[in-house]
Amino acid sequence: MIISASRRTDIPAFYAEWFMNRIRAGYVLTRNPFNAKQVRRVSLAPEDVDAIVFWTRNPRQLLPHLQELDALGYRYYFQFTITGYPRILESSVPRPQNAVELFSQLSDLIGPDRVVWRYDPILLSSLVNLSEHKRLFAKIAGLLQGKSRTVVVSFADIYDKVKRNLASVPDLSHEDVVQQPDAVAELSSFMAHVAAEHGMAIQSCAEEIDLSTLGIPHGKCIDDDLIRRALGVDVSRRKDKGQREACGCVESIDIGQYNSCLHGCSYCYATSNTRLARTNFDKHHPDSPFLIGLPDPVPSHVSSTDDENSPQGGLF
Repeated sequence: MIISASRRTDIPAFYAEWFMNRIRAGYVLTRNPFNAKQVRRVSLAPEDVDAIVFWTRNPRQLLPHLQELDALGYRYYFQFTITGYPRILESSVPRPQNAVELFSQLSDLIGPDRVVWRYDPILLSSLVNLSEHKRLFAKIAGLLQGKSRTVVVSFADIYDKVKRNLASVPDLSHEDVVQQPDAVAELSSFMAHVAAEHGMAIQSCAEEIDLSTLGIPHGKCIDDDLIRRALGVDVSRRKDKGQREACGCVESIDIGQYNSCLHGCSYCYATSNTRLARTNFDKHHPDSPFLIGLPDPVPSHVSSTDDENSPQGGLF
């Protein structure tokens, strides 16, 4: 079993204490994001967890606990996002230089194979145009040389909730870059060249368009090959049916919750409303088995990862 921690929120940045409490307890409770009454018990016992994939923009709060995770026998790697966008687009993420320093510190602790740099989502806008994307990507790649073996890129998906959030940014205009083949080709070729120049393999994340002729193959963020290579664990190659068709990730269980991240990224698909994220964060208790809120006295339905009849429905 692979634990995703988490596509839905930044657990290392905001919920590291809770995560370590759940590790010590040996389990976590998660709610179905489409039916909050459906509760699932997920084992976090070391013998049940093949690997943990952390997704973060700021691992500072988790860094002091990595030695404990190692001692307990957990295997893990990080997907670490650094974009360097203006503050008005991502109000509460670490400043780029601070993020690079954290990335380097993490890489020095666990090795460059286990820290994947994410430059995503790529949002083409009046604040970050094509030339600025080139500058940012090249600058960050140069600073991370030797600290990561892989960079993941993707173009922003402008869902309705993302469109609403972007509309609230003063004087911002944005474009769907995927609808501009020339821009996609120019930027993709540039990023592929820069990544190679700095010793990084580059891959795309959940992109329907094929960038392989431009030097960027389709990739997997929950990556069975990386897990075998970097962590020494054989895991299933089955595609995660709960993800988008274009997503290449193998099966995992996500223990996060939507609308609970406080980074304030206006382009984020996982946070539809910053006020709701703050409200949910205020309901968080580090000793709860749930990420957000406390358990009901008697959960209406609890399924277990150990129960082979557990209704998964492709949601986790």
